[in-house]
Amino acid sequence: MSKAFFNGIYALAALLVLALLAFKVFQPIQVLPRMRLAPAYNFTDQDNQPLTSETQRGRFTLYSFTYTHCPPPCYNSNETIREIQSRLDEVELNGIAVSFVTISIDPERDTPDVLKTYGESFGADFAQWKFATTTNRELLKTVVGAGFETYYEDKGGGNFALDPGFVLVDGWGVIRSEYRYVTEVSDADRILRHLGVLAEEAHNSTGSAKLAYEAAHLFLCYAP
Repeated sequence: MSKAFFNGIYALAALLVLALLAFKVFQPIQVLPRMRLAPAYNFTDQDNQPLTSETQRGRFTLYSFTYTHCPPPCYNSNETIREIQSRLDEVELNGIAVSFVTISIDPERDTPDVLKTYGESFGADFAQWKFATTTNRELLKTVVGAGFETYYEDKGGGNFALDPGFVLVDGWGVIRSEYRYVTEVSDADRILRHLGVLAEEAHNSTGSAKLAYEAAHLFLCYAP
């Protein structure tokens, strides 16, 4: 083969390397990581209706974990969700629905009627914000503890140890972000921003643009 051919190959390779470096430096696109698949579940909601992981497909879902006798940290989580729910119009969602699912870890006391009263106390819009649990304790532990990696432990006497937090799942059932620690930015602000990032990716990552989004994942161009 001619020297010109090899020079062309080298030039093409150099351009590719430069393009990849430029992408890494300038990071024109930001994404949220694809952390792992969210767990499958079949629970009962506050209206005594089935709520499954499959019913959440095609929408973004923010999960939280609580029990109705939980002390103030759980109330803070509910207030955060209520704030997010009231501010969704600040985010360009491109027609993608957003749901909130609060899972109780205390099914013995948190019956559907109790969960409904609890949700009403926070002004929850049940069309968008579901409260759910299951009497199958093994399934509950598998979903919450293993699947969502949220620590809780039954201490007996109606008391639980719980690490409250949020888990954001996309429309394909993939966990994209977890919020477990206090940050400089409020959880509500950060979650709203992340919903916008997810919506932008879902709307724009088609055709040739999909390659750019895959590159953003490859180079870990994650939104803060």
